[in-house]
Amino acid sequence: MANPKKTHKHKPGGSGATPPPPDNNQPVPTDGPQFGETTPTPDPTKFTVKHGSDTAAWNIIDHTKQYPRPFPVVAGIDEPVLKLADAFGEQGAAVVKKIQSNGQIVFHAVGDSGNVKGPQTENEVADKMCADYDDTDRKAVPLFFYHLGDVIYNFGEAKYYYDQFYDTFRDYPAPIFAIAGNHDGMVPPKSQQTTLEAFLENFCQAGQPPHRTPEAGGLARTAQIQPGVYFTLDAPFVRILGLYSNCLEDPGVISEENGQFPYLKDTQIVFLKTALGRIKSEKFQGAVIIAVHHPPYVAVTSDKTYSGNHGSSRDMLNDIDAACEAAGVWPHAVFSAHAHNYQRFTRTMDNRETPFLVAGGGGHGVQQLTKKGQPALRTPATQTELSNGKDEVVFENYDDQDYGYLRVIADAKQLRVEYHPASDGPDAKTPDDSVTVDLAKRKIVRYTPQ
Repeated sequence: MANPKKTHKHKPGGSGATPPPPDNNQPVPTDGPQFGETTPTPDPTKFTVKHGSDTAAWNIIDHTKQYPRPFPVVAGIDEPVLKLADAFGEQGAAVVKKIQSNGQIVFHAVGDSGNVKGPQTENEVADKMCADYDDTDRKAVPLFFYHLGDVIYNFGEAKYYYDQFYDTFRDYPAPIFAIAGNHDGMVPPKSQQTTLEAFLENFCQAGQPPHRTPEAGGLARTAQIQPGVYFTLDAPFVRILGLYSNCLEDPGVISEENGQFPYLKDTQIVFLKTALGRIKSEKFQGAVIIAVHHPPYVAVTSDKTYSGNHGSSRDMLNDIDAACEAAGVWPHAVFSAHAHNYQRFTRTMDNRETPFLVAGGGGHGVQQLTKKGQPALRTPATQTELSNGKDEVVFENYDDQDYGYLRVIADAKQLRVEYHPASDGPDAKTPDDSVTVDLAKRKIVRYTPQ
């Protein structure tokens, strides 16, 4: 847990941490889970491992002939579950009791944090997130960070984990969970690396004793104990159903898609139906969030094309809809990343108002939504191109100029999602955008603080 007197106002300089030596290839056992460093250190100004150009690798890759890759399934378990308490080890029961006493839970979410050019933009976001731990209202302090994928660029290489993840979040004093993004699952051409290899080593260590991985170097953070690349994070007031949308640039894929990719099977569809079914059978009254790296919706520009460099994953959304329909349970919000900016949509269907948020501004190359010569997008705007004919999709707000992250608050009645741009600096606590959902009515409402 965070030290309430800990300061996170970093100054430029070297991180002071020990990077992993070239021959470091063994995990380091620890007495329990560990998170941020005891003493904050200055931000690094450069990477410890040279990030060479990957232009040659990208030139080999034929994006028109790429296919999603098989991924490891959690054998014999339809719904892999990680309880938040377990991530805190011996302190878990006390943490959960405190959350329940506070009457709410707060956490962070963002994706696309890795960078290949240097640590500056990563640091901007991480420093502002860490500053939320200085809040004098202790019930407002985040309990964890849920990473929305693309932890590492460009091909999920283990050698970049220190610079792009561990050193960046060295002072983040709480658990970090993650779903894998396409770059986390990609494999460079002519490589012996297997898909998701480093991601599994650093995030999916369920059943293993607490340990630091070689990639952490001299830093304290231990490997996360997720049961797989798809799983339910079960916490007071919220359940997050995390999906792996595979390694294509576009679109996201979570199923065999009517036999197109039979080797993928429908493991994640079974997971989703099972997780949603358990929510119904247990009469869970908290917030339900579906998290997936590829966004179901990306804004459409005036010329009726997808904005930026990525498109919507509509077939993937159809799979999610079918699972929700079968279970009779729908999410209160959907989180994604992949597009390197912030976008918020409202989907209205069957009298439900559901926010869909894209939060891909974690530090990797902000992408503008319009190209040179195109008019700027004005919001709110109904986007009929995104509708399935049974719903209405409204593009509500966006930020394609800044890096930033989500701060999420869930209590017994509401789910509030705030967007905080890093450019506001660590001392600013007012979000640039926010949305609140009434959990029982499934309507967007005005937020009522606890």
